[in-house]
Formats: sequence, structure tokens, C-alpha cells
Amino acid sequence: MGATMTTSAAAGQPLIPQPPATVTALRQAVARICPAALPSFTRELDQAADQARQGCDLAPLQRFIAQWSAYVHIERQPHLASELRRWEDVAAAGDASEARQAASEIGRILDAAHTAPRHARG
Repeated sequence: MGATMTTSAAAGQPLIPQPPATVTALRQAVARICPAALPSFTRELDQAADQARQGCDLAPLQRFIAQWSAYVHIERQPHLASELRRWEDVAAAGDASEARQAASEIGRILDAAHTAPRHARG
């Protein structure tokens, strides 16, 4: 499995296919491509579930799924994840002009991730 992932990454291909937009599929994807993010995933899922229960509204869970689908979309593509981190570093350390350019590029990456096709079901 590791060799396949390395070969795919070296070829500029995603580490894994984009998973269906379900909590279970996203959790499995996060565990595979970025296990250090699992505590955040779980904490944010708990918060979204609590908000959904309190408000009798599914919107918090829908936002959670959209956010983590975009996260997985980016992180499964090492070149894209690296580009995002590079722009985040520029935004943090650059002058005002560089920060504006970085914000624009970060926005472009996030917009593309949020509008990428997703599977509703696995």
C-alpha cells in the first residue's frame, strides 16, 4: 500500500480517490491521509452534532461535511496541500502586498476544493 501511495504522489496523482460525503467515509480518509487531524475531526463532529441537536437543524452537520470534504480534497493531493501551506506561510510572514496575493491564492484553492464534485453516498 505504501509504495502505491508514494508512486501516486510522485506522479502528481491523488493519494486516494475523493471519498463519498459521509461522516464514515471522511473519517476513514482522514485516518489514512492525515491521521494527526483525527482529534480535530472528532471534536468538530461532536460540536456539529451538539449544535444540530440543540437547534433541531441539520445545517451544522452539513457544514461539517462540506468543510471536511474540502479538507480531504486538498490533503489527498500532496502538491495542492503543499501549495496551500506555502501560501499560508507567505500570508503569515509577508508584507501587505504578499499577504493579499497569498489570501487570493488561498481563496482560490479553498473555493476549488469546496466546489469539487463529491459523491453523496458510498
